[in-house]
Amino acid sequence: MRNTAVILDGYVDEPACLGVPPYVSPYIRTVAGALLAHQYTLRYLTIDQLRNDPLRTADLNRAGLLIMIAGVTVPGKYLGGTPATLTEIQQVGHMVRGPKKLVGGPIGFGYAKEGGQPAIRQVMSGYDALLEGEPAVALDNYLGGNEPEGVLDYTRTDPWSITGSSVIVQHPSFPHVMCELETARGCPHGATGGCSFCTEPFYGMPRYRGTPAVAAEVAALHALGARHFRVGRQPDILAYGAGAGEYPAPEPEKIDALFSAIRSAAPDLKTLHIDNTNPATIARHEEAAREALRAIIRHHTPGDVAAFGMETADPAVIAANNLKAGPDEVFRAIEIVNGEGGMRRYNVPELLPGLNFVCGLAGETEMTYDLNEQFLDRVLEAGLSVRRVNIRQVMPFEGTPAYTNNMLGKYERRFRQFKEYVRNRIDLPMLQRVFPPGTVLHDVVIEVPGDLSFGRQMGSYPILVGIPLPLRERMVTDVVVVDWGMRSVTALPVPVRINELPASAIRWLPGVGKKRVAAVIAKRPFRNLGEYRKVAGDSVVDPLLAF
Repeated sequence: MRNTAVILDGYVDEPACLGVPPYVSPYIRTVAGALLAHQYTLRYLTIDQLRNDPLRTADLNRAGLLIMIAGVTVPGKYLGGTPATLTEIQQVGHMVRGPKKLVGGPIGFGYAKEGGQPAIRQVMSGYDALLEGEPAVALDNYLGGNEPEGVLDYTRTDPWSITGSSVIVQHPSFPHVMCELETARGCPHGATGGCSFCTEPFYGMPRYRGTPAVAAEVAALHALGARHFRVGRQPDILAYGAGAGEYPAPEPEKIDALFSAIRSAAPDLKTLHIDNTNPATIARHEEAAREALRAIIRHHTPGDVAAFGMETADPAVIAANNLKAGPDEVFRAIEIVNGEGGMRRYNVPELLPGLNFVCGLAGETEMTYDLNEQFLDRVLEAGLSVRRVNIRQVMPFEGTPAYTNNMLGKYERRFRQFKEYVRNRIDLPMLQRVFPPGTVLHDVVIEVPGDLSFGRQMGSYPILVGIPLPLRERMVTDVVVVDWGMRSVTALPVPVRINELPASAIRWLPGVGKKRVAAVIAKRPFRNLGEYRKVAGDSVVDPLLAF
């Protein structure tokens, strides 16, 4: 097996790249392509598979080459998988002794256990080399006898992204995998240094990948069975192909051509979503941004989310950290996205904004949190919708201004109060607004089975769905929303088989609740809707009942 190479996916999460299941990062596919170009037989393994079966280490020892991809620079909460810790990365390096061992990805920027701690650059002990820079290019150089470092070069990585697409069929969640598509690397805001905490400026000024190359990769993935795609590996989708400048105006015709080409390459795709969108781009170039959003909506699938890196509503913090947009600009961008994407298709809004807050930045005071709360109240009271509000503490990296200039630990109590405020005062009414009772969510994939099973749709920031029934892992079902949690909805499978549901599920039906459960069970089986309504009354779920 000396000509066998194993890619060990430790998962990545960066400001402009997600590779935690069900997502598969572009790094995995381009590294796979580089290995195939060097005539290796390819195997793929996730860190979760290794955790669940440590005996797989023996298989790794029999390989000729091991490449681990890992690193988190924007930590979050995960359901489908857990990124590799520094301890696990180094354990792999020391426990696997047979092959040459290489490690790459954003782990090269540093590591911290969680947000609120500085990320420290570590020596990757146990490995033969760190793949510096672009992992696939660095790997290709290493295998060619050169130094293991590489500068991104799309003329090299584009062909690898096509040939390396075959790796996705080895993913344990296949075919329910979300293929993260790269369209750009680097940030235009980097012209003035970028946001104080962000690692994306490490990649330099923007380089845009050509539409034909993206379409060719999608066609290869589609031919293998992939049906879920996100144009996510970019800092601002509205800046795709745009000109120079810190806030370039969108070029809607290029965005339309990109999404049209993806659709043509995967005509029966099930998911096509986006990720990062700079609210300052929208606020400063309203008409061009509207046209670009319309182009996306023409080709995407509904339930999409445009993630806004707002970070804070405090002008002092914005100035101290060179952030992209002020609160009035963000508010205007929310209005525009609601106006263009708020209509519903297949029961859900086409496209809504999501807000990211980063706490612990330089210049922060207790007043910062007051301003954040006031901003969210303003959005709620204006009748606008946001799909989700993410709150995290900064994880400063060496080489960013935030590494030596931050307020971590200064206002820990106020930070916790802010999170609690958002979860109780903002998240719940927003969920009720976006997912009213009776909303049918199609193709929910069960990720955590149990008496209370949890699943999500494939998509960008999909809502967590709790189903009070024991369901099989990875089964796919349509569900109807019957209630809400802090950051999730409670739902039941469609059709709702009222004569078969256990009491633990019946209690969630609108009009039933705890008080009428016994009466419903006592009167079963119901032969028709009329008989059921005599016991439970009318509700929005009635058309979905099956007898």
